Amino acid sequence: MKPEARIWIGLALNNLETREANLNHDIALLSRQIELPHQDPADRFIAASAIFYELTLATVDQNLVGCSWLPTMS
Repeated sequence: MKPEARIWIGLALNNLETREANLNHDIALLSRQIELPHQDPADRFIAASAIFYELTLATVDQNLVGCSWLPTMS
């Protein structure tokens, strides 16, 4: 990882409104239960993490924004 990325991540995680969403077995299981228009595992983990941690997902990915059950902001 480039030093710039490490600095940016450190600053982002110090922001009180930013949380790190760790991947765990509950999220892995949930990722297979949610309804998405495709089988992309990365999108499944991202959406399942947002649901599990009750987060609003910041994305412009139309496959995720188009899910009425997934809280998103673009």
